Amino acid sequence: MSKKVIPASVKAEARKLREELNYHTYRYYSLDDPVISDAEYDELYRKLLDIEEEYPLLVTADSPTRRVGPPPAEGFTPVRHRGRMLSLDNAFNADELKAFAERVGRGLGGRSSSVEYVCELKMDGVAVALTYEDGVFTKGATRGDGEVGEDITPNLRTVPAVPLKLLSDKPPTLIEVIGEVFMPEASFQNLNKERLEKGEPVFANPRNAAAGSLRQLNPAVTASRSLSMVTFGVAFSTGEIPQHHSEELDYLRELGFRLGEHNAGYPTIEEAADYCLTWQEKRRELEYEIDGVVVKVDSRVQQAALGATSKSPRWAIAFKFPPEEKTTRVERILVSVGRTGVLTPVAVMEPVFVGGSTVTHATLHNEDEVKRKDVRVGDTVIVRKAGDVIPEIVKVVTDKRPRGASHFEMPARCPVCNSKVEREEGEAATRCVNIACPAQTFGRIAHFAGRGAMDIDGLGEVTISLLLEKGFIADVGDIFFVTREHLNQLPGFKDKSVENLMNAIDAARDRPFWRLLYGLGIRHVGAHMAQVLAKEFPSVDAISSASEEQLIAVEGVGPSIAESVTFFFDQQENLSVVEKLRKAGVRMADEARVIRRGGPLEKKTFVLTGALEGFTREEASEIIEELGGRVTSSVSKKTDYVLAGEEPGSKLDKARELGVQVIDEAEFKRITGAGT
Repeated sequence: MSKKVIPASVKAEARKLREELNYHTYRYYSLDDPVISDAEYDELYRKLLDIEEEYPLLVTADSPTRRVGPPPAEGFTPVRHRGRMLSLDNAFNADELKAFAERVGRGLGGRSSSVEYVCELKMDGVAVALTYEDGVFTKGATRGDGEVGEDITPNLRTVPAVPLKLLSDKPPTLIEVIGEVFMPEASFQNLNKERLEKGEPVFANPRNAAAGSLRQLNPAVTASRSLSMVTFGVAFSTGEIPQHHSEELDYLRELGFRLGEHNAGYPTIEEAADYCLTWQEKRRELEYEIDGVVVKVDSRVQQAALGATSKSPRWAIAFKFPPEEKTTRVERILVSVGRTGVLTPVAVMEPVFVGGSTVTHATLHNEDEVKRKDVRVGDTVIVRKAGDVIPEIVKVVTDKRPRGASHFEMPARCPVCNSKVEREEGEAATRCVNIACPAQTFGRIAHFAGRGAMDIDGLGEVTISLLLEKGFIADVGDIFFVTREHLNQLPGFKDKSVENLMNAIDAARDRPFWRLLYGLGIRHVGAHMAQVLAKEFPSVDAISSASEEQLIAVEGVGPSIAESVTFFFDQQENLSVVEKLRKAGVRMADEARVIRRGGPLEKKTFVLTGALEGFTREEASEIIEELGGRVTSSVSKKTDYVLAGEEPGSKLDKARELGVQVIDEAEFKRITGAGT
C-alpha cells in the first residue's frame, strides 16, 4: 500500500490544533481558568481527530487524542528514575517542626536565621515521576522504592493535568518532574457509588482509589476515573533550574504543570507552623484530601548543603495531621447479606460528626474482627474514618461498658431467609448457603445490571426492589422478559422512563460476551478475569464445558478461579438462568477467532512500535494471536520480535539494546502470510 501524501496545509493545521488543544487543556486543568467553552474545545478536538483518522501518520505523542489510545497492557515494566524519589520524615506537632528547623540550622553551621521555608499542602495521592524529551511527555512511572518504579505511561496520558507537551519554545532536552496523582472527593464518591451499584467492593479512600486507577492494565479504565495531578519539583533536568524552590514552582507553572493550591513562603519556622495548624483546621474546606503539609527549605544551595539520609532529605519534612476521632455508642449490631451470601456485621451507632460528615454505621467486616475488637451492643467506642473516608471503630472504651453487655455471636441462620449459614475452613467469611436467598438475589441482579457488567441504564436498586416485590423478576434472566405493562405498574414510571428502560434492556442483549460472564457473578471472576476467560473460551458453551485443567492452563487463572467457574456451571439453577438468557436473545458468544495451534508464531512474543501501513496495530495483533503468538506492551529479554513501523518510539532503542530481533512490515508479512 502506497503512502498517502499529506498536504503541507494539513500538517500545519494539525500542528496548530494540537498546540491550541494542549494550551486549553492547561488553562482548564492546571490554571482552572478556561478561556473557551466546552463546545468550542470539543469542536477543535473533533477537527484534529478527523485529520488524524484520515492521515494516521500525523498522530504524534503529544496529540490530545492520544490520552486514551493503547490497548490494555500485559503488565508493568520497571523504570529507573533519574533522580531519587525520597520519602519524608514526619512531624506531628509544632515542637517537632521546631526541632526540624534546629537540625537544619546545625546542618548549615548554625545559620538558621538565614533559612526561609516553603509550605505546600500534602496531597493524599500517589507519587509519580514524569519524563519529557524535547518538551514531549515520553514516560511516566510510580515512585516504587524511590529508585525503580513501574511504567504507567499509557495511564498517565489519560490524566488531563499531565501535559503531553510543555508550554515552552525551548524546553530542556530532558527533564524529569515529580508530582502527586489524586482523586478529587466528588469523583471518589461517584466511583464508590457506581461500585456499590455493581456489587463491587468500594475503595477505602481517595488515595487507594487513585492507586488502583493508575495500576489498571486498560488505560480506558484509568481515563474513566477523573484523576488529577499536582507537580511539586524537578528531579532531573539538562536545563538550568531556578535556585529557590519557590521560583522552581513558578518555572513548573510556566512549563504547563498544575501546582498545588495555597503554596506559601515564610521567613520563620514559627510562621510555617501557624500555616500547618491553620490548614489542619481548614482541610475540610478543600475538594480533595490532604493529610498534612510539606515544609521545605527554599534555597536549593542550602538544600544541597543539607543533603539527605538514605531515605529522606534533611531539608524537608511532612507535618502530618492527626486522624480525627470521636466517641459514640453502639446501639445494635446488624448483619447484612451480600450477593455471594457473605454475612457482614455492621455496627449501628448514635450519630456522630467525624471527619466532615455525620456517621451512623461502621462495618465490622467479619466475625473474627468483631471478636478481636470485642465490640458489644451498648459499648462506648472511638470512631474515625479510615483514610479519612470509611467509618471504622478504632477501639472500645471498656471502662464505660454497661453491665451485662454480651459478646456478639454470628447468627446460625441467615437473617434474611433463615437458611443455614456456613464458614469454610481457612476463610473469615460466613455465608448463607441458600442460592435463592432474597438478599443474594437482589445483589446478583444489581451486579448484573450494573455499569461494569450489562450496563442497563435505569435499572437501579430501587427499581430492582420494586420488580422483585411485585414478583415480576426472580433472577437475572427475567430482566429480559420485563414488559411495558410491568413497568407501568411501578410508582414513578411514566411513558418516557418506561421507554428508556425498555430500550436499555434491549441494548443489553448485545453486550460483549465477557460482560455477560462478569455479570453472572461467578465468585473470583472480576471484570478483568472475565475478559481473560472470554478470550480463551468465547462462548457460554465453551466455558461451561471447560475442565478445571483447561481453565488453569490459561495464563492468570489459578486453582480457586478454575474451581469457582466449574462449580458455577455444575449448578442446575445457574444453567437454568443461562438458558433463560439464551431464549431472551442475549448474546451467548463472541465471534471466535481460530487460533492455529502449532502455527509459525506459537509461543512467540511480539512488541509493536510505530505506525504500520498495511494494517492497524489491532489488526496486526489479531494476526499474531491467530497464529498462536502473543503481543505484549513492553520490550524485555523474553521478547522474540519487535515489529517496527514508521516513527518507532523508545521500544526500538530498547530492542537494540537487548539484542531483540527487529522486523519491518515486509518481513512481518512474509512470516505471517498477511496481505498476500
